[in-house]
Amino acid sequence: MLQAQVENNSTKQNVTIDTLQRDTIPTDTSKNNFKEVSGQDTVHMKDQGGLETVVTISANDSSWNEVSKNILHLYKGAKVKYQGFELAADYIRLDRNTNVLFATGVIDHNGKYVGRPVVIMPGESPIAVDSLLYNYKTQVPKTFGVMTEVDGGYIQAKEVRKNIYDEMSLYKGLYSTCNLPYPHTHFGIQITKGVITKNQIIAGPSYLVVENIPIKFLAIPFGFFPKQDKKSSGFLFPSFSEDASRGFAMRDLGWYLTFNDYWDSEIRGTLYSKGTWVANVRTQYLKNYKFNGNFSLEYGSYVQGVEGTDDYGRSKEFRFTWNHSQRQEANPGTSFSASVNFGSRNNYRNSATANGYNPMLATNNSMRSSIAYGKVFADGKVNFTTNMSHEQNLTNGDLNLDLPTVSLSVATFNPFDSKDRIGEQKWFQRITVGYSLQAQNRLVTKDSLLFRKETLNEFTNGMQHNIPVSLSLNVLKYFQFNTSFNYTERWYLQYYRNRLQNEPFGFVSVRDTLQGFKRAYDYTVSTGLSTKIYGQMNKKIGKIEAMRHTITPSINLNYRPDFSDARYGFYRDFTDERGVYKKYSIFENAIYGTPSDGKSFGIGFSVDNNLEAKIRNDKDTTGKGVKKVPIIQGLTFSGNYNVAADSLKLSPISFSGRTALFDKKVNVNFNGSLDAYSYDRFTGTRINRFAVKDGTLARLTNFGLSFDYSLNPKANQNRGDNIDSLRSAMPNLTPEQAQALARISTDPNAFVDFNIPWNLAGSFSFNYNRAWDGQLGRMSTRLTSTVNVHGDFNVTPKWKVQFNTGYDFIQNEASMTQVSIYRDLHCWDMSVGWVPFGRYKSYNITIRAKASILQDLKLTKRQSHYTY
Repeated sequence: MLQAQVENNSTKQNVTIDTLQRDTIPTDTSKNNFKEVSGQDTVHMKDQGGLETVVTISANDSSWNEVSKNILHLYKGAKVKYQGFELAADYIRLDRNTNVLFATGVIDHNGKYVGRPVVIMPGESPIAVDSLLYNYKTQVPKTFGVMTEVDGGYIQAKEVRKNIYDEMSLYKGLYSTCNLPYPHTHFGIQITKGVITKNQIIAGPSYLVVENIPIKFLAIPFGFFPKQDKKSSGFLFPSFSEDASRGFAMRDLGWYLTFNDYWDSEIRGTLYSKGTWVANVRTQYLKNYKFNGNFSLEYGSYVQGVEGTDDYGRSKEFRFTWNHSQRQEANPGTSFSASVNFGSRNNYRNSATANGYNPMLATNNSMRSSIAYGKVFADGKVNFTTNMSHEQNLTNGDLNLDLPTVSLSVATFNPFDSKDRIGEQKWFQRITVGYSLQAQNRLVTKDSLLFRKETLNEFTNGMQHNIPVSLSLNVLKYFQFNTSFNYTERWYLQYYRNRLQNEPFGFVSVRDTLQGFKRAYDYTVSTGLSTKIYGQMNKKIGKIEAMRHTITPSINLNYRPDFSDARYGFYRDFTDERGVYKKYSIFENAIYGTPSDGKSFGIGFSVDNNLEAKIRNDKDTTGKGVKKVPIIQGLTFSGNYNVAADSLKLSPISFSGRTALFDKKVNVNFNGSLDAYSYDRFTGTRINRFAVKDGTLARLTNFGLSFDYSLNPKANQNRGDNIDSLRSAMPNLTPEQAQALARISTDPNAFVDFNIPWNLAGSFSFNYNRAWDGQLGRMSTRLTSTVNVHGDFNVTPKWKVQFNTGYDFIQNEASMTQVSIYRDLHCWDMSVGWVPFGRYKSYNITIRAKASILQDLKLTKRQSHYTY
């Protein structure tokens, strides 16, 4: 390839182009039968201001200079750069006589039009065109077959001309959400003529086109649209639907308000023909690299029943939410976050089908909130956090408020070690000490009583200090020795007294709450040994090459004094109105509890087992491939024997374990407890009599078994990878996208992945509990047994079906069953949801544009048979 370079010459007055020197002429792959020369050329010319500028010309394949006509031809990967103008195409013709560039693509050997010109105008994004005329002296372009992206949408036009005032004239334009040269699922707006300026778009006759069908009877003869480079307030178009109980609905009608680059708001309302209405205000804010969040307030008036009947009524519900997150780099060492969700008891139940159909939301029975602040001091050694939280049970109205909870912790340190120590630590230098503090101010009440004046007097509070001291050493090479001393002190501002009060019908027990500072403390001492025992069987059994059993036994001695002794003052004697004597703590039901009564000198024990096998891999042609397969993981038995107790010295024995089956596609977990003592046949309490004397080794008091499976583990892995990818872009997500992300994080059926052809997964849980039934006066068995199955499959590469169902074997009824069908329409998508039976029987059909700027452009048909 030959290159020609023209030196910079400020004395030149006219446009000059050096002639390319001819060398070996390659084959012209464009097959246009031109003479061929490959190379790069540089043109020096003066602009309108008299300053000399450079036009850079190059071609990957070949170029030909027609000296007689003063025309240059460029082929395959041709490029022209002039000031801020750049052009690339498979064919470019430069006419020096008229200062006009002509660019176009070429027809390849398959008959396809390839190498379409891509042009970059000064200060604009790249635009793909079918062909282009450009006068590089007057800088006036004329393009044919234009296609460009604008905020998630695509504008195509048959012809576009731009003048020196940076105004564009458009002829036969099309606005669509499809990025193909011609939309295969054409849904767009046809503009016959238009003018585009910096701040506005003026359009001539325009009409809607659906699947190549022009809907001209809805055409507008003239349109004027402001074209702003910043957010603006505007109307939010509603959607329409029908509800079996509330009537026809106009949903989410509203107005969008923008204030500046940092925050905006939406005001929306939903109206039903039978009288129900809902209004909400949602505001979101964002400060780049610092923080982001949103808050909303919803208020609704819901009509239940049929007017004129006894069950007719109206309820008013509200809900307030606030979410805030801070970027870690905004203020290193300090964190602040908020997740507030507070409202009336029936808000979820009513709004679940009012502002967006979500049956799963209607079954939610709790609300939780948390506002947290954290600070790290002393080079990370001291950590301070404070948190205000709320938990509300929507079933019975129970409300727990923590205003606030404070925590201060100090990292463990070695008080007897030296910074100048040389060599290994001595045994006393291994002693570690820590410190932690917790403080809490709590209110437990009903949500209906929250705003009463006397409720404020029901707050309980306290502070707890904890100082752990521990030492860990290797003993006799194979044993791990651990000893610890744990001191706990509690400070309270309330304490209690029990007394008898004389009433007209006799004495009754009364508990008084007394105000004043009281402290309570306790401590425990523990010492233990643990080791690991390995056993291996190398005998081959079928495909099993070897088996390995790992046993981790441990034993510890623990001691705790009797803090109910009168010298501590934590417990008092009391005889109730029936003459029954008992000892009670003055800190009963306190936030951080009370020191334990009764002396304890126990021997704790536990045994942990892991069993795994090496299985020969027949797919390995070398015959040496093996894989480890877990048989039993974490099979643990643990308990405690209290030597100091006068009876019932052995605690219940708890056990748990897990395993994986079918190449780790099925995970199995189990747990339970065994009681070695019998029970009183009249009261159900444990008695000091071993069960073995009654013919059983131990009583099984509870047992739980659960397993989950996935026949296509790649589906879960791919879903997790996509969620992580979406989460990394969280600051840029809209509230709707953030809500969708939260949903697919917890609901596998909410994630649609056409790259996974099929998935089938499910779970099963079984629980057994043997406990005393006071009403029946005997031991009774309580069982729960449920199964859930969910999955999806591709009917075609663009059609996917998802399903989710379950069954409760104890109640003999199916859980909510859902079937969803998705269709990928390239630039659009369609979904059909169906709940075929049950309380939430319904269906909905949604067609939505994928472009983020058009997320409000959707068509939804929904019908519900939900009984309110």
